[in-house]
Amino acid sequence: MQSPIYKRILYKISGEALMGDQPSGIDPKFVARVVDDVIEAKQLGCSIALAVGGGNIFRGVQLAASGADRVTGDHMGMLAIVMNALALRMAFDTRGVGATVLSGLAVPQVCETFTQRGMIEARERGDVLIFAGGTGSPFFTSDSGAALRAAEFGADAILKGTQVDGIYTSDPKKNINAERLNTLTHDQLIEQKLAVMDTSAAVIARDNGIDVVVFSIHEPGSLSRVLTGQGTYSTVSAKQA
Repeated sequence: MQSPIYKRILYKISGEALMGDQPSGIDPKFVARVVDDVIEAKQLGCSIALAVGGGNIFRGVQLAASGADRVTGDHMGMLAIVMNALALRMAFDTRGVGATVLSGLAVPQVCETFTQRGMIEARERGDVLIFAGGTGSPFFTSDSGAALRAAEFGADAILKGTQVDGIYTSDPKKNINAERLNTLTHDQLIEQKLAVMDTSAAVIARDNGIDVVVFSIHEPGSLSRVLTGQGTYSTVSAKQA
C-alpha cells in the first residue's frame, strides 16, 4: 500500500456535489460513494476531517440579493450545511465507521457544538470528523469555515472535490480556452482571484501553511489517488514546484 502525501487532511465537499444527478437536495447514492471514497482513503493511514457546503439546499447570499436580511439568510445556509453533515454521518454509521458531526452553529439536539476539546477527543477515537455550520457566524462562506477548521484540525492540506479536475484560469465549462494550472502559490491564487475559494479562506490556508489540492469529485476513488500522487489535480502551496 502506498503512503499518502499528506497525513492529516480536510476534505471539502461542495453542497452542489451532493445533488448527484438530481436538480437539488441530497442524492443518497452519491453520498454513499463519497463516504466509500473517504473510508478507502482512511485506510491509507490518513486522519480525515470533512467540511461540506449547503448550496444544494440553500444559499444565504442569493436570498440577501433579493433584499432579504443577510444574517438570517446565512443562518439558514448554516442549517443546510448541518443537514448535509448529518446525511454524511448516517452513511458512515451504516458502514460501521465512527463519525462525529461538530457544528459551529449550536444545534445541540442534533449534533455536538464545535469545541477544540471535542474535536481532539473525536480525533483520538479515530472518528472521521464532519465539520458543519460553517464558522457559526454570518458573512463567512463555507470555504472560510473549512479553512478555519483545517487550521484548528492541524491539517496538512485542504482537498477540494469539485466539478472540474483542477484549477483553471477561468471556468472551463464556459471557456474552452481556459488554461489549466497544475501548481501555483497561495499568493498567486489570491492575486489572480481564481475561483477556487474566497480570499479569506485562501489567506487562512496561506498563513497556516496548508496546501490546497483541487480535483474532480466525480471519479470514484479519486481521493485516494490524489493522496498517493496519482490522477489529475492542481496544487496550491507555499512554494511553486
